[in-house]
Amino acid sequence: MRTLLTHATLVDCVQPQPQADTAVLIEDGRIKDIFAAGQAPAVGDAEVIDLKGAYLMPGLWDVHIHPDYFASLADMPLPEQVTLFGHKLQAAMLESGIMGLRCAGAHHYMDVAWKRAFDSGQHLGPRLFAAGHFLTTTGGHFLTSGHALECDGPYGFVQAIREQIKNGVDHIKLNLSGGIMGPAWDLHRHSFLLPDEIKAAFDICRLREFKVMAHATNPEAVKAAIRLGAHSIEHGYILDDECIELFLEHDVWYVPTLSISHLTPGQATNDWEQRWVKNRNLAHSLCCRADAAADVHQAGFLKALKAGVKMALGSDIRPLKDAALLELGLWVRDGATPWQALQAATRHGAAICGVGDELGTVEKGKIADLIVVGGNPLEDINNVRRLQLVLKDGRIVSDKRR
Repeated sequence: MRTLLTHATLVDCVQPQPQADTAVLIEDGRIKDIFAAGQAPAVGDAEVIDLKGAYLMPGLWDVHIHPDYFASLADMPLPEQVTLFGHKLQAAMLESGIMGLRCAGAHHYMDVAWKRAFDSGQHLGPRLFAAGHFLTTTGGHFLTSGHALECDGPYGFVQAIREQIKNGVDHIKLNLSGGIMGPAWDLHRHSFLLPDEIKAAFDICRLREFKVMAHATNPEAVKAAIRLGAHSIEHGYILDDECIELFLEHDVWYVPTLSISHLTPGQATNDWEQRWVKNRNLAHSLCCRADAAADVHQAGFLKALKAGVKMALGSDIRPLKDAALLELGLWVRDGATPWQALQAATRHGAAICGVGDELGTVEKGKIADLIVVGGNPLEDINNVRRLQLVLKDGRIVSDKRR
């Protein structure tokens, strides 16, 4: 199957300037060739789609997601929870152009189940990278989410990690510290694991060659995770200068999840944020905790950005179809350029998941997971919301041009 996309304004996420009147030839699900203005080839048997100057770019990525939170199976039976998660994953792709997602915790391996369903072609959906449960201590972070496993002692963590591996996860999620969203004893300035527990957890991951997605929210937890070999640091609400130096020295990814500390009634700055905050209806005490953490979080984010730390976009909020779009806006609001934000949500999202050679940019030979939007996202990052087309493996799966 061959498709020629003509009259595209190409934002390839390799170079920061849009390329006007470009043509892209797709063959058997991959980008066969890219032609500059006036150089489109004879089409032969290819289907021709005239984009009429709209902006063609890679699909978006959100590399920190969870299913909805239900305290127990009594709130919603497991089959319904699994089905709902799959529906929301599909909606993220079809309604918002989010083509890749990395899970940060899901009970009963529902993320593994949907990854297999999507990869096998049984169901249409995004590229999904599974974590299974996230692992923390007794009395650890976000136990009310329903997605945590409580572990204690070195062998407790080793056994739990082996169970995750046996059940088909792509990476291991470790919650090393507290958070902003939680009860009074779950604080982001507190670290939870003892030295022998954290060392054992990282040791078994290294032996089994599994990447660690480390929830680390304060300098002590961030530094320990980086030194022990974390693949990525999630949140990093408090970062000091030594944290930044270690990020660079060890070439570790940072996923800042600005949405957690920035989306409160007092901080919402546009209609999208205000609607989300109203629907979320977060408890006043949690809004206060988020507001109190926001400035320090922003300062660490900017420090990492200016230092050149590798950074990818992850939202940690729901619904998935809105989450990455809100996070993109917060990146720019907090001081990133639209180009930096867009790279974090495309090229870097694919790279952190280990598939940067195949996805994340519009280049010859890569898989054609693409979106078309009606405005230039490098002028206004919120133009990614003006979605027209979604293509997965070169095939149109969502058409909103009407």
